[in-house]
Amino acid sequence: MSIPFIRELDFAYGRVDRLSPLVRRVIAPNPGPFTFHGTGTYIVGQGEVAVIDPGPDLSVHVEALAEALRGERVSHILITHTHRDHSPAARALKSLTGAPTLGFGPHPVAGNGPQVEEGGDLDFRPDIVLADGDVIKGAGFTLEALHTPGHISNHLCFALREEAALFSGDHVMGWSTSVISPPDGNMRDYFASLARLLEREDRLYYPTHGAPIPEPQAFVRAYIAHRRDREGQIERCLREGPRTIPAMVEVMYRDVPRNLHGAAGRSVLAHLIHMQETGRVRQEGEVWRLA
Repeated sequence: MSIPFIRELDFAYGRVDRLSPLVRRVIAPNPGPFTFHGTGTYIVGQGEVAVIDPGPDLSVHVEALAEALRGERVSHILITHTHRDHSPAARALKSLTGAPTLGFGPHPVAGNGPQVEEGGDLDFRPDIVLADGDVIKGAGFTLEALHTPGHISNHLCFALREEAALFSGDHVMGWSTSVISPPDGNMRDYFASLARLLEREDRLYYPTHGAPIPEPQAFVRAYIAHRRDREGQIERCLREGPRTIPAMVEVMYRDVPRNLHGAAGRSVLAHLIHMQETGRVRQEGEVWRLA
């Protein structure tokens, strides 16, 4: 299944991009295989603002944020989740502004697993713990927290009611599919969280990585179809006989650079666990076979 990713060509580190009357963005200089150009930190509002995903603890990025926020008051620092490309700069931003941090909770230590992405921000503790459906009201903006586990269990999206827009974090990205890495990453939860977005009427997504996503409903349906297609690929591999995960990755991701095969293997494992839960496959040591 092909997903219509939008390749953002016009970007610059530290520049403040005006994306809508209420939304600005500053991109951090942390490009990589899991971050695309880098972390997009969003500023919501005017005069009195909220900051979503302050990003990595890079002095050049914190300085760019401070400059972008000059003359304004930060009322909230919101965290979609606790990977190190999203939350660490919250500490520096809180020190500069005095604003409280808000998130679903600390990093799920028991579910760290292999560090295939930026790893976990084990130091983050939100000043205010958010639950699904909590509403954050600011001067001229209203944000609703949506708990969207899957990529990681403490993942939140934030819906901007005034513009029918959704800050989708890493749940839905604008340039790639999300890595789901067990044991904390959970494919069953991920499917459910994607299905939940289809029930909404958001007109635009702002992912933390990649360009804004217009027509988000079609995009999410493509995401789901892509994941279903991956499970179909796994079934086709296993029809030929029992296979290990590395053997399946060699077939399924033959066109993907080998340095990404480890992360691909984590998502294949997440699919296999989901397929085992639904009675389609079974595991025998390191080998998987059709049930």
